[in-house]
Formats: sequence, C-alpha cells, structure tokens
Amino acid sequence: MRHSTQILLGLSLGLVCGLLVAADSELSALNLEAYISPIGLLWVNAIRMTVIPLLMALLITAIAGNETGSDVLKLGARTLGFIVAMIALSSSFAFLFAAPLVMRLSIDPSASDALLELTGSNLGEETALPPFSDWLISLVPSNPIAAAAAGDILPLMVFTGLFAVALLQIETEKRHAVTELFGAIKNTMYVLIRWVMNLAPFGIFALVFPIVATLGAQVITALASFLFITCGLIVLLAVSLYGLVWWLGVNPVHFARALAPLQIIGFSTRSSLAALPATVNATSTLGVPEKTSGLVLPIAVSLFKFASPLARTAGTYFIAVLYGIDLDPPQLIVIALSIGLLSFYSPGIPSGGLLIMTPVYVSLGLPVAGIGILIAIDLVVDMFITAANVTANATLALFAANHDSVENSATQPADGLLRRS
Repeated sequence: MRHSTQILLGLSLGLVCGLLVAADSELSALNLEAYISPIGLLWVNAIRMTVIPLLMALLITAIAGNETGSDVLKLGARTLGFIVAMIALSSSFAFLFAAPLVMRLSIDPSASDALLELTGSNLGEETALPPFSDWLISLVPSNPIAAAAAGDILPLMVFTGLFAVALLQIETEKRHAVTELFGAIKNTMYVLIRWVMNLAPFGIFALVFPIVATLGAQVITALASFLFITCGLIVLLAVSLYGLVWWLGVNPVHFARALAPLQIIGFSTRSSLAALPATVNATSTLGVPEKTSGLVLPIAVSLFKFASPLARTAGTYFIAVLYGIDLDPPQLIVIALSIGLLSFYSPGIPSGGLLIMTPVYVSLGLPVAGIGILIAIDLVVDMFITAANVTANATLALFAANHDSVENSATQPADGLLRRS
C-alpha cells in the first residue's frame, strides 16, 4: 500500500472512530481520547524537533552555496513579490465571494450566546496584542539561540539569512567548510524525517480521533452554514493553485499526487511548520531544485499565510451578521485589505491569526468579543486553512523553480519538473 494511501486511511479511521465514540455514550464514558491524544502529540513533537535545524540548514546551504549573492537576491525578491500578489488574491477572493454569501446568512442570536459561553472569555478585555513596534524590533533577535529555543521562526530566519549572506564574504575554503557542515545536518534531518513520516498514519489517527470524539458534530451543526461557506471558499481558492501550476506547464495530476500526503498532514496538524518536512519532500518529487526550495520554503513558512485573509475576512463578515451590523461596500473592502496586510503580522500566541483582527474590529466598531466565537470554531476552519497554506507553499517553490528555468533557457524546461504531457 502506498504511503499516501496509508496516511489517508489513518485520517479516515480517525474521523469515523471519533464520530462513533461521540455518538455512543458508553464509549464516550471510557474517555479513550485521553489515552490516544498523547500519541498524536508525540508524533507532532517528533516532527517539530526537526524543523529548526532543517530550516537553518536549508537556508544556509541555499544562500551560501552560491558563488554570488545576486541570484539569491533575485530569487528572494521574486518570492516576496509572489507572496504579496497571492495575499492580494486571497483578500480579493474574500471580498468578491465571501461578502455576498456570508452577509446573506440569517443567524439565530442564541447561537452567538451558546458559543460565547463555550469560549468562556471576554476577549476584548482579557487579551491584547503586543504593539507593532515590539514585533518589528523582535525581527532582529538579540539572542538567536534563545529565538531558536522559543520557536520564534521569523527572527531566527532573519538571523540565519544574514549569517548565510555574511558567509559569502569570507574565504571560499572556509565558507565551503561551513556549508558542508550544514549540508550534512540537512541530510541527517532528511533521514530522521523519513523515520518520523513512516509513523504518519498512526500519528494522524491519534490527532484526529480525540478532536472528533470530543466535539462530535455539535459545533459543526450549530454553525453549518458559515463553516460550509468558509471552508468551501478555502477549497476553491486552493483549487485555483492547480490552475496556476497548469499555466506554469506542470501536470496538475502529478501535482495533486505529490501534494496529497502533505495536504493531509497539514489538515491534521494545523501547522505549516509541522508540515515543512513533507513540503520539502513534495517539492523534491515535483523536481524543484534544492537550492530553490531551500530559500523559498523558509520564507514561505515564516511569512506566507495564503488562505488566512480569506478565512479571517469571512469570519469578520460573519460576526457582523451575527450581531446585526450592516457593513457597506467600502467597509467590506477595508476589512479585506486590512486583514490581508495584517496576515504578515501574526504573533506567536494562541489563536494569533485571529487576534491580529482586533485592530480592525476596534476601528470599525465591531464587537471584539465576537472573535471568541471564531476561536470556538477555529479548529475546523484552521484545518482547511493549513491544507491550503501548505499547497500554496509548494506552489510558491514550483513558481520560483519555473521562473529560474525560463531565465536559464527560453526553450527547455527545468530538469526534473513534472511537465504536462
């Protein structure tokens, strides 16, 4: 049985078994999820322990492995430009499609009260975002080792990028010694990742089963319309990426097959970082050169949150409907653009992707406490967001590799890329 099929089977069994337990009071009383949940967390921790050394090794070998920094600068600039364009696409998609669909919903106010009680928090009074100036200052870490220990990925990537560029300025022999060291670390991480990924079917089952067994269909049923619209739009946005890779000349069927395990892992773990090893593997299968993915993927997992503007904008529209607040077209546009810009500023705190919307709510007079409702159902939405985000990360690497192939040869495709037949 193929590994991707095993992963899909683990996901399916987790969903089915979780629903069976949720529907049976006797099985629920056994509290099986308490015994199975640690297995899933152990598997996620096993993935996460490889992420920081892998990210650093990828970035250093991609940058310092080049004889000059000009190619690196061009690739980095193209990557950032593509990210900005795709975030704009996500925000525009939210305004064009989420606004007319969500704003037509008719919501029972009792649903709002029930979900606020479920969250048990007054978000606007108890939680505050760190000032933007603090976030900006933190991008340059005073202690890179502490940043690595705390899992502060973006500051760590800033240091690693500067370190790699500085390596280009020292003697070639000494630079090669450093790049060979990190190349060995990278290859070792690949072996360790392969061991961990062999356990993916069991880890994904242990992640999905407790979630479904605990929640059942209660939350999904309570707000089915909103979840259906939001998750459906996220899927459509992700499907648009398949059109993009087809336009790039890559076979969409091959693309889908390569990304299926990655998407399932992203869906189950709800973490683009946890899915990074699978992303590296998928891009390698698609023929993306290591020097390209080594630079693009660290930038992507640090900055690129492709589906977040769509999901968070749709959520904001939903809160307006839930509280009976009418939004005119200019306000709808402002919400979409603001959340798109704020997607780059996502603090490392629980529900950080939701909490960045607080300034938007305050400026437009929306009830900040309504974010608590979105937190209550974020578990479901975030699964779809992450699956779309990891798909976009792989697409970003493919785009960068395709652009390099066009620059290198106007007539021949890049070696290894899976082209349309």
